[in-house]
Amino acid sequence: MADAPTLSRFRAPDTTLILAGIIVFAAVLTWIVPPGEYARAEIEVEGVGTREVVVPGSYGRMERGDEGVVSRLLHSAAMVLQAPIRGFVDEDAAPIIAFVLLVGGAFAVLTETGAVDAALRRVVSAAERSPTLDVLLIPLFIAIFSLGGAVFGMSEETIPFVLIFVPLALALGYDSLTGAAIPFLGSAAGFASAFFNPFTVGVAQGISGVALFSGAGFRVVLWVIVTAVVAGFVMWHARRVRRDPARSPVHAIDAAQKGEGLVEVESGFTATHGAVLLAFAAGIGVLVAGVLLAQWYIVEIAALFVGLGVVMGAVGGLGGNGTARAFMMGVRDLAPTAVIIGLARGILIVLEDGHVVDTILDALASGLGGAGATLAACAMFGIQTAINFFVPSGSGQAALTMPLMAPLADLVGVSRQTAVLAFQMGDGFTNMIIPTSAVLMGVLSLAKVPWPTWAKWVLPLQLLLVTVGLVALVIAVGIGYA
Repeated sequence: MADAPTLSRFRAPDTTLILAGIIVFAAVLTWIVPPGEYARAEIEVEGVGTREVVVPGSYGRMERGDEGVVSRLLHSAAMVLQAPIRGFVDEDAAPIIAFVLLVGGAFAVLTETGAVDAALRRVVSAAERSPTLDVLLIPLFIAIFSLGGAVFGMSEETIPFVLIFVPLALALGYDSLTGAAIPFLGSAAGFASAFFNPFTVGVAQGISGVALFSGAGFRVVLWVIVTAVVAGFVMWHARRVRRDPARSPVHAIDAAQKGEGLVEVESGFTATHGAVLLAFAAGIGVLVAGVLLAQWYIVEIAALFVGLGVVMGAVGGLGGNGTARAFMMGVRDLAPTAVIIGLARGILIVLEDGHVVDTILDALASGLGGAGATLAACAMFGIQTAINFFVPSGSGQAALTMPLMAPLADLVGVSRQTAVLAFQMGDGFTNMIIPTSAVLMGVLSLAKVPWPTWAKWVLPLQLLLVTVGLVALVIAVGIGYA
């Protein structure tokens, strides 16, 4: 427990504060970086419509106006203060903000019915009575949580599951690291390698002008590999701890927790819970069919989830008021994400107002162009990984980086689909270790695991996943993933 005081003194800067600081920094850059621009051309993207892209090789410098220093200072200050509202009403950001809030409300209704928790408890109770399930427990649940991360961006929802899986892991002879890892690393694996996650893949593809959820086949293969790597790592650790509990990095902490005993796990699964889960599964089926067959985009998908939320609330017995309250609680919980998207878009608005975005793109392209498409794609992965420490929000990071990375991909010979892949892996993998992740810190707090202990334990997994990511990008470039 010696690390606990150090952890309690750590105060990661708030994401909103970070973005506000970046807005100010962007305004400063408009004084330093010379203005310039590329010529633009409109292209038709299947399933998305017309999109504007830069014309490679057309960059040219611009002359600044004759306004004085005081006038420029006043204009820069005004742009900094206006950036948040301009980000909210921006034609690219506004639909994404509405989409995130509405989908979040629908998932809150699902959570409120208790169907997910009841199903989990029933499976856990059966596993305690079956040696076969005991062996399959870790890979089974990691796969389930990973599927949640891959399909609908399950992330914060994993936090309460720690209260079930840590006591269960201790009772089965594992440790609290294993208990926390099953839900958290499972969902994080799916989040990073998602094939239908609307909060990362959907947002990034929408901003990049890529057909929504296209290229899913490649990402499904990636999801299987990443999930298998995570499951294998956790299983290896769990079996080693079961053989020799003293080898666990949290052995002393777990010794105290074991005295508290395992919480009673009842099945509690009713026909109502089954009906809710069936309705949800049917809704996901309609989503997949709509995207693949009718080329649904943000508006149609958001409408589906609003309707699905109503159906799940009715089937789950929440009633009109209960459904409405749960829906608005979900909207409230995702309000910070909406603000982050608006602020992130505001950064680009400030840079665009100073006509420095294209200059930055030209500098990045010049730095990566000579390296070749493969190295450029890997460099994009590295850039997204570094940015994720400061902006640990998938949709927020997409809104911040993809307007830059998508046209940059055009300039360096990398497909925009590959640029989206570099983004989602760069955003997702380090969510498992960075202390600025609110989800990670919430999970560790419930599991009573100090962050430095977790970081040291999960670092080898991070190196494995980075290797998988680099190999995936090399293959994506090689096959012309588009």
